Amino acid sequence: MEAYLRAGVAIYNAGDYHAAHDAWEERWLALESGPDEQFLHGLIQFTAAVYHARNRNWSGATGLAESAREYLADLPADYRGVNVGEVREYLRALGRDPERIERCEPLELTHVGVVVGPDDLEFEATCVAAGVLAEEYGYDEELVGRAAEYARTDLAAGAAESEFVTFLFDFVREPGSRGIVVQRLAEHVGRRADRESLFE
Repeated sequence: MEAYLRAGVAIYNAGDYHAAHDAWEERWLALESGPDEQFLHGLIQFTAAVYHARNRNWSGATGLAESAREYLADLPADYRGVNVGEVREYLRALGRDPERIERCEPLELTHVGVVVGPDDLEFEATCVAAGVLAEEYGYDEELVGRAAEYARTDLAAGAAESEFVTFLFDFVREPGSRGIVVQRLAEHVGRRADRESLFE
């Protein structure tokens, strides 16, 4: 769960409030009722509340702020290392005055006391974030998924370096370069697939 959690936190902190929930949604839908389900459900609604407030949908923001706070109400203030207590307080304030989003930046999420951004993600969380961002911005999700598979294969084989690992990190960390990164990924994935087909 940690890779998904950190990926969503980093995406949110990078300002992709709508995309952040996609890192958590599949995990949340698979959970039975309990603390983890409440936690992810609350975070998903928190990011949605921020997204709606940023888009001046005041009623949507206040409704989601209230329901998110209810989901997070019984969890410890640092549940799974996330600043849940601060999130609850922020949701309370946002619910009372959603227009505050125009006066100050949204609350940052922390994990184990650190504001996590894309540059802080390790490999598996980067793979999760790459898939989420590809979907959000209309890039080829299958291509990004194949690149992640090749990267895992290279790492498992003990490769000193892998262009797939490098490109995935660049895709997540360098928003302005995503187009060119995807082009390069397509070239490398195509070459790797051609090489593999020779041995089938």
